[in-house]
Parts: sequence; C-alpha cells; structure tokens
Amino acid sequence: MSNKIESSLRLKYIRVLERFLKSVVSYLSLPDGITKEGYDKKIESNLKYFQKTQSVALYKGEFSDLEVLVKEIIANLNSDESIENIKCDILYKANKLEKTKNNRKYKKDKHKSEIFKDW
Repeated sequence: MSNKIESSLRLKYIRVLERFLKSVVSYLSLPDGITKEGYDKKIESNLKYFQKTQSVALYKGEFSDLEVLVKEIIANLNSDESIENIKCDILYKANKLEKTKNNRKYKKDKHKSEIFKDW
C-alpha cells in the first residue's frame, strides 16, 4: 500500500515539475513582450503549485536534472540579472534536457546497424 502511495506522490511531483518548466519556457519563447516583471509574475504563479506538492526523491537522471533546472529557475526569481541572459540560459538547459529525453525514445533508422548488414 505504501509503495503505491509513494509512486503516486512521485508521479505528481514529476508532473508539477514538468508543468512548471513548460509554462516558463512557453513564456520565454514568446516573440515579443517579455519583461523581467512578467517573468517574475509567471514564476510566482507557478510557484504556488510547486510549493503545494510534497518533494520526493527522484532517482532517474532526467528527472533529477529537471528538478535541478526548476530549482535554478526559482533561484533566479527577483534576481538583478537581465531577462535576455536568463532566457538564453533557461532555454539552452531546457533544450538540452528535452534532447536527452528524446535521445532515449527515438533513434533514426540510419543509425541502426542491423539495417545495413546486407550491404
């Protein structure tokens, strides 16, 4: 019974982290109208959901990287760094995280060696 509860808490925590990151990245990806005040407001609104969920130990590498990135975004709240530097840093790290997720799921056929064994 406790294993199911622990699993559901972990899944809920992961979903909150993913929702937090997706919201921030979508705001930073807007073509215009990005301001430091709007960025701080977006983080504060998402921080409510993040603080409501119980923190759970994440054992998988990509989930722990996601947690580190979200905590770094929260640490940038109300910092005096420019929005362009924050935007470049967060989008770079989010893209890198997405690449590691996709690399595990998807592999092009040309990279599979068994296709070219007959040649």
